[in-house]
Amino acid sequence: MKIFTKIAATALAVASCAVASAQDGTAAYNFLKTTPSAHAYALGGNNITVIDDDINLVEQNPALMGPEVDKQVGFNYMRYLGGSNFMGLRYGMGINDRSAWAASVQYYGYGSFHGYDPSGTYEGNFSASDVAFSGTYTHDISEYWRGGITAKFIYSKYEIYSAFAVGVDLGINYYNPDKEFSFSFVAKNLGGQIKKFADTRDALPWDLQLGISKQIGRSPFRVSLTLNNLRKWKLPYLQPEDKNVTTSALVMKDSFGTNLLRHIVIGLEFLPSDKIWVALAYNYKTRTDMSAYQRNLLSGFSAGAGLKVKAFGFGIAYAQPHSGASTFMVNITSTLGELLR
Repeated sequence: MKIFTKIAATALAVASCAVASAQDGTAAYNFLKTTPSAHAYALGGNNITVIDDDINLVEQNPALMGPEVDKQVGFNYMRYLGGSNFMGLRYGMGINDRSAWAASVQYYGYGSFHGYDPSGTYEGNFSASDVAFSGTYTHDISEYWRGGITAKFIYSKYEIYSAFAVGVDLGINYYNPDKEFSFSFVAKNLGGQIKKFADTRDALPWDLQLGISKQIGRSPFRVSLTLNNLRKWKLPYLQPEDKNVTTSALVMKDSFGTNLLRHIVIGLEFLPSDKIWVALAYNYKTRTDMSAYQRNLLSGFSAGAGLKVKAFGFGIAYAQPHSGASTFMVNITSTLGELLR
C-alpha cells in the first residue's frame, strides 16, 4: 500500500506540472482516445469497468489488470478510418499475489500523403505516424479495491516535423465478484509535450471518467455505463438544419439533453460462459460527431465478440461511424505459462 501511494503521488505531481505547462496549447494526440482493446471497442470504444482476463483492457484503466494476467501477451490490430492502420503489442506479468506490471508499444500509421509546396508544386509523398510506449503498475489495495498507474511516452513524426510527449493514467477499481459489480474512476492522459512540433504547444486530451458494470441478476447479461469528458459539461456539436439536404446550413446543438447524452456510453454483453462474450453498445457522442457528415443508422453503434480456447483468447469488434467508413479490430492474447505446460 505504501509503495503504491508513493508512486501514485509522484506520478500525479509530474503529470500536474505537465498539464499546467500545456494549458496554453490546443488539444492534440486524439489517437490516444482510440482503444486497442476489441472488448472495449465493442462496448462503445470506452469502458473502464469490464472485468475480464484480457491484458488489452489495461489501456482503458490500469486498475483492470492484476496478477491474474501473469505472463500474458496481447496483440491488437485495427483498420481505422481513411486507410489508417493501428497495431500494438502488450505483455503483463505478476510481481506477487497482489501486484503486477505490464509494458506495451502501440503504433498508429496514417498512410501516405501527397506533399506540395506553397505554389502547388508536387514534392513527393510523405508519411505520418505516432508511437506510444507505456508501462503499467497495479496493486491490490484491499480485497475489493485495486489501483493502477500507466506512464506513456509518445513520439510523433509527421513529414519533417516531430514531437515528444509524456502522459500518465491513474485508475482505481472496486470489484465485488459475489455481486458481479464493478465501479471505476480514471484520470486519463495527464501530461503534455516535452518537444513541440513547431511554435504551438499541443495538450494531451486529458479526461476524467466514471463507470459501472453490473450483471443483471442471475442472467447471462451484463450492462455497463461509462461517463466520460467529466472535466467539461458543455459538448456542443453541429448538425444540418435540414437533414434531407446535403448542402444545408449547420446549426449548433447545445441543449441540456444533448450535453448529458454526449457524456454517456452504454453497453450490453451476453456472457453464456466465462470463455465467451458478445457485446453491443451505443455511443451518442460518436453518432452526433458525425452529424455534419454522412452518418447512417449504424453510426454510434458498435458490436463485437470474444472467445477463449485453452491458452488463447480472440476478440473482434466492428463499428461504422458513417456510411463511407467502417472500422474493424482484432485482438489475440496468449498466456505463456499455460501455453508451455
